[in-house]
Amino acid sequence: MIIKKFVGKTESEAVETAKKELGTNVVVMNVKNVKKKGLFDILKPQMVEVTVALEEDNNNEADISADVKAAVSAINNVVMSSMNNTDQTKPRTDMTRTAPGENEENGHDKKENHVIEEKLDSLQSLLEQQLQKPEEEKPEEVSETEMFMSLLHTTMLNNEVDETYADQIIEEIRKNNKPNTPFDFALANTYQKMILKFGKPSGIMPNEKGVKVVFFIGPTGVGKTTTIAKIASKFQVDDKKKVALLTADTYRIAAAEQLRTYANILEVPFRVVYAVEELQQALTDFKDYDYILVDTAGHSYQNEAQRESMCKFIHSVDDQAEKEVFLVLSATTKYKDLVSIADAYKEMVDYKLIFTKLDETTTLGNLLNLKLYTGAPLSYVTCGQNVPDDIEDFNPQKTVKRLLGGKN
Repeated sequence: MIIKKFVGKTESEAVETAKKELGTNVVVMNVKNVKKKGLFDILKPQMVEVTVALEEDNNNEADISADVKAAVSAINNVVMSSMNNTDQTKPRTDMTRTAPGENEENGHDKKENHVIEEKLDSLQSLLEQQLQKPEEEKPEEVSETEMFMSLLHTTMLNNEVDETYADQIIEEIRKNNKPNTPFDFALANTYQKMILKFGKPSGIMPNEKGVKVVFFIGPTGVGKTTTIAKIASKFQVDDKKKVALLTADTYRIAAAEQLRTYANILEVPFRVVYAVEELQQALTDFKDYDYILVDTAGHSYQNEAQRESMCKFIHSVDDQAEKEVFLVLSATTKYKDLVSIADAYKEMVDYKLIFTKLDETTTLGNLLNLKLYTGAPLSYVTCGQNVPDDIEDFNPQKTVKRLLGGKN
């Protein structure tokens, strides 16, 4: 295994340089902008650093140089940094299901929670500013509660909460609040009600006995493969569980090779399965494992033949092992498209929800929209490409505070 970094003016240029040196079979592991350090460096154009991996034909560990070993240790903080436990300041994410807010005592969580609290306070500050306007600027018949309702409705719409759900929430609050209810009381009531609408997060549940098969489904480009690698590394390194990785995504060679690379770093079994029979054989071979994580092809949700094939594939394990299915979606996808995707996969199997790319959007309304539309539990959210760090259990309190606090 060779893992090496290349720098170019663009990602494409850096990747091309990597291919010229290592060959066309390289797998891109990470892409980031290079920080400018010196005074004169500021005048130079922005550079992009690409980390790639290449599987060597000769797997002899002695052939891997010390520099390559160091790169393996450094890349994305993938497994080695977790095993060394040297960075005590970095927040660790527990992949088992925990009650929201359970880690509030952690210093990092306190700081982050303080920022979110400030966002929540901004909603109350806006309302107070409205109330402090001269009387001639305010309609006499509008109460504090109604002004709060109006501002709350606008805030939810700005966070891309679907208008239907925003109207429902406002109506429920009106029914539960008495006339002239102080807006701070109404705000607290709203906060609690929205948390209840999200419900408790539900991650991957361990089996008391036998292997748990976990399928990851969803459209192309939402980050299924990276998400699987994050979860696998947490199980393998932090929880000391036996994990095997399978991929049924035979359409995209790069996706299979990326997962193979992660499997090699984690030192866990990896297999490409082309048919139901091969999946059945994998269940037999890995029956003593704790988890088998299965990456699936990102088919178009509009292709009926592909949906039927995937449905058959997923249900083929029903008589052999317990399974869970997670629909992986991007928080940046339009709500209308999310509904179509959710409907298509709901015809196949019941699922839990994983939302990715929270770092690429300033609004989280789609998390509430799809939760209310599908009724499916939310499990994990991801906020970056770093493996294994950029994933956490869904936190309803944090999400509601951001929804009530408006855009970032």
